[in-house]
Amino acid sequence: MAVYTKINSTIISSIENSYSIGKIIKFSGIKKGIENTNYFIKTKKKKFILTIFEKRVNSKDLPFFMNLMSGLHKLKIKCPMPIKNKKGSYLFKIKKKQSCIVTFLDGKDKNELTAKDCYVVGKNIGKLHKASKKLKIFRKNSMSINSWGPLLNKIDNRINKFSKNLKNLMKHDLNDIKEKWPKNLPKGIIHSDLFIDNIFFHKKKFLGYIDFYFSCNDFLAYELAICINALCFKKKNSSFIFDKKKSTNLIRGYESVRELNGNEKKYFNVLCRGSALRYLLTRAYDYLNTPKNAIIKIKDPKEYIKKLNFHRQVKSYKNYIN
Repeated sequence: MAVYTKINSTIISSIENSYSIGKIIKFSGIKKGIENTNYFIKTKKKKFILTIFEKRVNSKDLPFFMNLMSGLHKLKIKCPMPIKNKKGSYLFKIKKKQSCIVTFLDGKDKNELTAKDCYVVGKNIGKLHKASKKLKIFRKNSMSINSWGPLLNKIDNRINKFSKNLKNLMKHDLNDIKEKWPKNLPKGIIHSDLFIDNIFFHKKKFLGYIDFYFSCNDFLAYELAICINALCFKKKNSSFIFDKKKSTNLIRGYESVRELNGNEKKYFNVLCRGSALRYLLTRAYDYLNTPKNAIIKIKDPKEYIKKLNFHRQVKSYKNYIN
């Protein structure tokens, strides 16, 4: 989430006329994240999120995202539900950009997850994967391993300021990960971006997930690899220390709903390495290319340099679970 596209009262009036949500009494930009423009919208009775799609989001993918959230909501998975306008469409345009309005989840993200939270998050990822099997929709992962090479080619040597010879190290990692990447693991619809700010709690209890705009069909275990990187490291000074207790609980929670098979465990380390490299690449690219006038907090690439270093040093699934 971020604010790239500015809106005004004229646009708000147009939204009021197009939707049956009532009079909008407040709207404000949301600064978190890096992908799309988001606004908090409040009417007299309800709250919503307005999203204006920017950057890497392909307009052809938007019906998938809308149908996914709508379908998951009907299957009792707690997530934002897209709202149809008076014309019966989930999508409309603001300043020539596709946009949507979704319901507001009345919770918030935590600053840090406990090991117990990780178990609950893992269990609910399992529920999400189980529910999404019932949805007959498909989207290829636009940030799959095949996209990492072209992205690396767009990152120049300025990135070496973060670590000596970083670009060449990323190239070496990519070649090694591609060589070892699995070809046949269980697949399904995954959220694909379950960072701590996309996991909501209410009164200290898990509430649901938000921001489904990277969701796609991919290896189910890759979702866990993303979460290992996003949720299972502690920051200590300028270092990131792997928290095996959190990792164990995340995996145990997931396996209380769906057990990992032998191949998923065999390839778990390379999935974690791949996830770390993917986020290092996108953070590096965004650091070098985000417009200076964007109202946004740039995420530090150094975090994923250190996480990638950890995964390089371990080889086995046993390194991730007690």
